[in-house]
Formats: sequence, C-alpha cells, structure tokens
Amino acid sequence: MERITLDVYQYFRKHPDYNKLVGEDFCLIEYKCPIEIERFKLWTESHFISFVVNGKKDWTSLEKTYQTRRGDALFIRKGVYNTKQYFEEDYCVILFFMTDDFIRKFLRDYPLEGKAPDCPAESQIFEVNVNTSLEALFLSVFNYMAKGGEIPRELVMIKFRELLYNLLMDAANQPIIDFFKSVQVQEKTNLDEVMRKNFHCDLGLEELARLSGRSLSTFKRDFKKTYNDTPQRWLMAKRLDYARTLLLTTNLTGSEVCFESGFSNASHFTKAFKEKFGLPPNQYRKAELELD
Repeated sequence: MERITLDVYQYFRKHPDYNKLVGEDFCLIEYKCPIEIERFKLWTESHFISFVVNGKKDWTSLEKTYQTRRGDALFIRKGVYNTKQYFEEDYCVILFFMTDDFIRKFLRDYPLEGKAPDCPAESQIFEVNVNTSLEALFLSVFNYMAKGGEIPRELVMIKFRELLYNLLMDAANQPIIDFFKSVQVQEKTNLDEVMRKNFHCDLGLEELARLSGRSLSTFKRDFKKTYNDTPQRWLMAKRLDYARTLLLTTNLTGSEVCFESGFSNASHFTKAFKEKFGLPPNQYRKAELELD
C-alpha cells in the first residue's frame, strides 16, 4: 500500500472535521482513524502525547518500533515516523500536542528538581507509565472532547497541566522528565540531532527548519556553522550513503530504498546514485553482493 508523508500537526490544526481545541502553543485532538488507512509516514514539528482509547497501532522511529493498544500512551518528540494500523478494530486516540515554548512555560510554574542530564536523550519516543490517576485524567479529557460543542479553554488548560504534572511526578517516567529538563535549558533545538535523526526523510529545507525551531534563514546560517557545507549537498551525501547501506543490508526493493532514504523521485535517485557510486542501485547491489 502506498505510504504518504503527512505533516500531522498542521493537518490536524487546519482540518475542520476533527474535534479539537487549538491554543497558541498547544493543541488537543480526538482522532478516529478510518479502518481502511493502514500505513502513514508522518512528521510533526511539535511534541505530543498519544493516548489510545481504542484499537492498536505501531509507531516506528529510527531506533525502535513501539506497539500501542487500548490504555497505552507514548510521548512522541517532534520528528518523522512510520506508523502501522491494524485492521481488527477502529483506532481512536487523544493527541496532546505541545511546543517547546509550552513546556518551558509549564516548567516555570512547576519546576523540576535536579539539573538536565549531560547527555541528551537519543530516543525519539518514550513509553508513558499510565497509572490509575493518569488514565483517569486521559479519560476525563476524552469525555469532554466526546461531548462535542464548545469546551471552555480554561478547563482544557487546567486538565492539560494536571495531566503533565501527574506524568512528571511519576519516577517511572524518568526519561520524559529528563527530556523536559533538557528543553527547559535549551534556547534552540540541537541542529545536529535534528539532522542526524531526520536526514533520511523526504523533507524540504523549510520543513527541516521548522523541526529545528528556526526560520529558514537562521537554519541555513546555523547549518553552515555546524557543518561548513550547504544543507542541499550535505543531505544528498547522507541520503546516498544511507541508500547504499539499505541496498547491501536489507531486502528492500530499489523503489523502497529510494523512499526510505529520503528521495521522492525514483529517476532522480537513480541518476544521483549512479553519479556517486558508478552503477544504478540494483546493479550496484548485485555487483557488491557477488563479491562477497
């Protein structure tokens, strides 16, 4: 089945058919996924918590695949992900989107003890320990959303803050606590981390700039300082090297390798690959594997 790359944060904010409440730097969504939709490749410029009300879904980042079922919750950092929905039942979820600024404002009112870890978390997805009180909070928000009609913004803000407070007071959620601490002390998102984790995705420079929390001009300036190269040349080199690795270590088809390494046009991918490695992708794979 064809996969598409979806800007999920902007999609939900702008789509009129979803039950939602949009604030300046947060957004709550009740999302019922049609059963016929199986796979998405999506990206988000905002972190979010996903609580599963019904159904089952996989979330895949670079390091791991997480399977969620009814009653499970994940904290998903801004970035790019593959998802897979299962056909057994419809999927319903509550999504709590929040920007870095929202997290910083929250922590000014509810500061966390201890300093941020010296090494920032590499994980893009954190499993949330859903204890009894946290589940009750999730479900209370869901019930408000399910009623429809106008929901008082003040009430939603109280529930959202109460939810975060309960999540961060649970020592079982220490990786999320450490991540919040790192956001609190960072003025800007680490550019190298954004590029290392998302270079293989079919995102343009404006989208990568948004992921890094920068304007396009600031992104290009900071990129030059970090890599002493242009984003276009750096991305092309990284994507081609990654495509070569996929060809030699997986059973993906040439078109799948093209997609998974960040190219949206197969002919462009084939031409660029041949210019760098001397052969088209499938011929290169055959020649290299015959040498082993």
